[in-house]
Amino acid sequence: MIVDLPSTTTKEISKRLVRLRQDVGAMALSRVLTLVLVVDEQKAEEAIQVANDASHQHPCRIIAVVTGNKRGVSRLDAQIRVGGDAGASEVVVLRLYGPLTRHASSVVTPLLLPDSPVVVWWPAAAPKRISEDSIGAMAQRRITDAAKAKNPRAELKNRAETYAPGDTDLAWTRITLWRGLLAAALDQPPYEPVLSATVTGGSDSPSADLLAAWLAQFLKCPVERARSRAGTGIVSVRLERRAGNIDLVRPEGDTATLVQPGQPDRTISLPHRSDAECLADELRRLDPDEVYQEVMIEGMRRLAAPSKGKTASEAVAGGEAPSVPEAERTLKRLRREARVEGRSVMVEEAPEPEGSSDTDTVKKAAARKLASAKEAREGAETAGETAENTDAAAEGADATAGSGAGAGS
Repeated sequence: MIVDLPSTTTKEISKRLVRLRQDVGAMALSRVLTLVLVVDEQKAEEAIQVANDASHQHPCRIIAVVTGNKRGVSRLDAQIRVGGDAGASEVVVLRLYGPLTRHASSVVTPLLLPDSPVVVWWPAAAPKRISEDSIGAMAQRRITDAAKAKNPRAELKNRAETYAPGDTDLAWTRITLWRGLLAAALDQPPYEPVLSATVTGGSDSPSADLLAAWLAQFLKCPVERARSRAGTGIVSVRLERRAGNIDLVRPEGDTATLVQPGQPDRTISLPHRSDAECLADELRRLDPDEVYQEVMIEGMRRLAAPSKGKTASEAVAGGEAPSVPEAERTLKRLRREARVEGRSVMVEEAPEPEGSSDTDTVKKAAARKLASAKEAREGAETAGETAENTDAAAEGADATAGSGAGAGS
């Protein structure tokens, strides 16, 4: 259900929400937070859909602040979405025009859920200092997305310089699976320190920069940031140890190869995470992300200037990064071996369970069972015939006794 409220006020919006709650049920009672997203008109619907998808895991009230034309008179156009049009949430879309665009916090405040946390998300452009923004200042968590900025690397650098507890970025959330796989690989023998590391990723990928900063901060080793062409995202990570290198490469799609000493080569699911998945992950915690804080404040300083780093081809030629074509060949080989193994399993005769009978024994057991059933059936027929004979004899005796009594009278 969608309710349009043109040229309205926050008081009228609140009244309509109460009325809708009475008509369709208690919508806000199960909401765990208020998610405020600040976006322009061009990207509003896309951002609202992402928030709706994330709300299935975290029911909330979504307040979309859509900034319109800043010229002209002040006007507030609102839209309320509930039911199937709002996912697991209730959505309030606020379109601000004129001087009202500079007072968005005053419009949002009356619509916040009482006694519940507030999270603010900027799907695209964000203020330079989000913690000092009028809307950002009222939130426990502030979420940005450096990958959507015009200059992602400059945006990430600015986020590091202006970091405040509660800040986070979806570029950080996108590397959760990479961090988990690398940590799991280092938890296996041999337990040797990492001497150096190389992260290869797109020249415009803030996620690759954050992954390199995370490795530099927590492994305390030199980390090289190799550049691949723009738009490729994270391509590979190499961790160098004395016993051999750990290579995690995603050559194509959502499948990666993991090569490490003493272990067979493996294919691993490493999908590209959607914005809705990343947003839902960030909504799981409302306290400051201490690891992200350490990476932003300390880890980013440990990296050399990205412009001075090597290209991906130079890193591969120098033996510092794994070869993507080689990883593609490894991936094809592993898939081919998996198909062959699968066919072999399908055509192979299932082994007979231990202690099971052979064919002759089974036949004899079946014959005994059939013979027992036949004997039971014949016994039942004999019992029936005996009962019939007994009934006939009893009838004969009754007839004889009746005829004797008649003669005596």
